[in-house]
Amino acid sequence: MASQSTDASPMDSSATTTATPIDDHKQNLTQIISSIQKTLGTLHQLYLTVSSYNVAAQLPLLQRMNNLVLELDNMTRLADKCNIQVPMEVLNLIDDGKNPDEFTRDMLNNCIAQNQITKGKTDSFKSMRKHLLEELEQTFPDEVETYREIRTASAAETKRYVQAQSMLPNGDVKVKPEL
Repeated sequence: MASQSTDASPMDSSATTTATPIDDHKQNLTQIISSIQKTLGTLHQLYLTVSSYNVAAQLPLLQRMNNLVLELDNMTRLADKCNIQVPMEVLNLIDDGKNPDEFTRDMLNNCIAQNQITKGKTDSFKSMRKHLLEELEQTFPDEVETYREIRTASAAETKRYVQAQSMLPNGDVKVKPEL
């Protein structure tokens, strides 16, 4: 009986890898960040070479220029694999010399304001419902009692249904994966 290796080489077509789209996205993003850092390092080296240029530095200058071109080409290839959506407002802020965190702060403040408006509307509807039920109870006490019984039964049925949907055949509960 021949022993089989448990290591799968990248060239082995029988090796199965289960890379999720999230893992691929993170890997692409990591590669792009690395490429940006290499490009910035190369630009810094070019700056140092050019700022203290002499004839003896011509070969290192050309090598660094070639490295910059190769890294920019690599960055372009990596960018084709990565789909990042950047709002135009952020780019405009950067063009204006402002901090892009201002955009994030403004969006967060707008979300908080909209949340408060929505919460106010929800509270108003709850208050109106409570007031209507009180008025209806004074006018039609039997019908309101029947309504409350129906609501209680419906809520209990909905709760049982939701719990049944999240149960697995072995009795375990399904857990939603966090993204």
